[in-house]
Amino acid sequence: MLAKSATPNPSTVLGRQLGDELRRLREAAAMTTSQAADALDCTKGKISRIENGRVTVRLPDLTAMLQAYQVSDPGLRERLSTLARKANRRRREGWWNEYAPVLADTYRDYIALEAMAGAIRTFQAQLVPGLLQTPDYIRAVTVASRQWQTADEIEKFVQVRLARQERLTGNSPLQFWAVLSEAVLAQQVGGPETMKAQLRHLLTVSAHPNVTVQILPFSRGAHASMFGPYVVLGFPEDGALDVVLADNPTGSMWFEREAEVARYRELFDAARTAALSPVESRAVIQRRAREHRS
Repeated sequence: MLAKSATPNPSTVLGRQLGDELRRLREAAAMTTSQAADALDCTKGKISRIENGRVTVRLPDLTAMLQAYQVSDPGLRERLSTLARKANRRRREGWWNEYAPVLADTYRDYIALEAMAGAIRTFQAQLVPGLLQTPDYIRAVTVASRQWQTADEIEKFVQVRLARQERLTGNSPLQFWAVLSEAVLAQQVGGPETMKAQLRHLLTVSAHPNVTVQILPFSRGAHASMFGPYVVLGFPEDGALDVVLADNPTGSMWFEREAEVARYRELFDAARTAALSPVESRAVIQRRAREHRS
């Protein structure tokens, strides 16, 4: 379950792209962040937040920055203006905003990035990934979390998770790769019938060409990913950087620095290498499904 992050909200992919371009243009103009702030009559902090993609860039501010950086190419100016409009629209118009009262900020940020991602790699130590959960499993996890109290809040959260699962289908389905600890298959979430149906659903969805599921068995012993679940999101845009969301005992944390993201990519590669093959994993899931009996 995604709790409120202890780190700043993640930038959107489009916002980061725009910020990267503006930083390169500022550096090409040999201007410091202080000089750029003076030109825009704002603080250095605002320039930094814009370049990190953490705030929306109003078109008047964009125009002022391009003027200060002496960017005269009309094609480049129009492309950056279009990028700014798209980034701002993404932040405002996502379907998940209508569920804001029942969603933590980190979870809304995650859904926004998931909606734009082209590929996701995840390790899960205890739970089936949200994109692969059945309604009854979602409901059981939501009730157990104790973050939502009323039946209406719980059902709205279930609807959100089911809506997210549409990313696995359609014309441009998400490429989804999950490595699951064998504990995920053994945990009795919602009772035997719920678990049996969940594992059967896992078999069905893992047969889709864009979904890979591997099981990391207990017999492999200690491994580097056993200390907590994480998700690595990759994006289709040229030059877009991966983003990681990792859970820990006090909440969820975002990682965007390349060195940190590279560490999680290494963790996932080690986990998938140690895990059973997709075919072997399906056999284990089938066996575990038979073990969940009323």
